[in-house]
Amino acid sequence: MKQYSNLASVYDLLNDEYDYNRYAQFLDSEIRTNEKTKSSLVLDLACGTGKITFALRALGYDMTGVDLSEEMLSVAKDVCYDKCINDILWLCQDMRELELYGTVDACVCCLDSINYLTKIGDVKKCFSLVHNYLIPDGVFIFDVNTPYRFENVYANNDYVLEDESSLLAWRNEYNEKSKLCRFYLSIFEETEDGTYERSDEVQTEKCYSMKQIKAALNECGFEIIKVYGDLDKNDATDTNEKWYFVARCIK
Repeated sequence: MKQYSNLASVYDLLNDEYDYNRYAQFLDSEIRTNEKTKSSLVLDLACGTGKITFALRALGYDMTGVDLSEEMLSVAKDVCYDKCINDILWLCQDMRELELYGTVDACVCCLDSINYLTKIGDVKKCFSLVHNYLIPDGVFIFDVNTPYRFENVYANNDYVLEDESSLLAWRNEYNEKSKLCRFYLSIFEETEDGTYERSDEVQTEKCYSMKQIKAALNECGFEIIKVYGDLDKNDATDTNEKWYFVARCIK
């Protein structure tokens, strides 16, 4: 089943407590701190419904948003229409087959999108393509879900999220040997007559170690500047749920 095809319509509602502006400020701070030439063109890779894209645009960046899901991009484009925003380039592409019209000054990839690449070879393909489209010394910032999160938060647990008109129930299935976690999602959305319509979706993420991610970055021509354990810029530890990588294109 195509990931994020059914979830797109309720994705933002069910993540409305996430502080996208804070994340964008973190990204802006790291870009400004580590850039060697002033950055203006930024790629938001696996941008989803564009929450980070819009937040970085508000901070003055010229944005390109790339995502595999037509449904997620459709939500982002609806926001553009409603707010009369016409200066963001949206591209429907697989991050393993990225093809831009030119180079960018920085690239961000947020909300564990790298974990959706379930083979280390695919991670390297993605990193290599990002490297190809970054200017020399361009900054690449992304996050991944950590082994701690897969083993202790996802594991084989069940979760339910809801708002006034929709409900998302999902069951996790984590395989410690393959390091794959499958999410079996059921989405219930209220219709005009008060009944609920159900749709189902299966998603898969891969757990990668710190060593694997660092090796992939080095192999693909990146210098690792820093790895944080949170948006407050504390050092990464084994008990973080996310790691935030900041790297520079050097080759």
